[in-house]
Amino acid sequence: MEGLTDSRDQRRIERAVILAAGRGTRLGRLTADRPKPLIPVRGRPVLEHIVAGIAAAGIRDIVLVVGYRREQVEAHFGDGSRLGVAVRYAVQETLNGTGGALAAAEEMAGAAPFLLSFGDILTDPGHYQLLLDEFSQSLCEAVLGINPVEDPALGAAVYLDGERVVRVVEKPPPGTAGTRWNLAGVYAFSPAIFHALRGVRPSPRGEIELTSAIGGLIESGACVRACRLNAFWSDIGSLEALARAEALWPFSDGSASPRG
Repeated sequence: MEGLTDSRDQRRIERAVILAAGRGTRLGRLTADRPKPLIPVRGRPVLEHIVAGIAAAGIRDIVLVVGYRREQVEAHFGDGSRLGVAVRYAVQETLNGTGGALAAAEEMAGAAPFLLSFGDILTDPGHYQLLLDEFSQSLCEAVLGINPVEDPALGAAVYLDGERVVRVVEKPPPGTAGTRWNLAGVYAFSPAIFHALRGVRPSPRGEIELTSAIGGLIESGACVRACRLNAFWSDIGSLEALARAEALWPFSDGSASPRG
């Protein structure tokens, strides 16, 4: 039992990285003068909901990866003390994909495991704790939040063997995925993900895809597990998704779930 306790202590996650560098071209004029993560939902920037939810899970060390109009993000969050967290900033100088954004945070993420969230994903705050618990109890290099959708064509399709992830496919053609499980944009990673990122070549879109790095982990034989997220989840990547989030976001401040 003592060895198990020690192992769980070593796998305790105390830092989060949030990717908040993108513009969000599908949102049109809404992001002409501000970055996508600062778009409000229920009167509060999406990114602030995310930070509050992660803080409620006990993580106070936050790295924000910024890029497009980054000065606005930095001005809004400052050092994070207003929200009870410590915020540092990593800069994605070239907007070259989600993998490129994460790579920009490698030095600040350090040599410890970390929680990762995309900066345009609203999810039940309890999901962060689910990911942290799953990672601490497993011996895996990655735990991927996955959510059920009608068709993961706009995200990334996830293929499972039990709870183990055996394949991920970025934006499969509509109607071809054969799975309803979608990468939810929230993860728990060991530092092994950075080694995998270094082996990723640009996709046909010219981007460094995080899904390619996850695929590299799987191909190397590393354990990659899924964590099924069945409560509230929404992105804000399109005007339709933003309207859905505005209508259905059930939390007043992103810090607590009504299920408790």
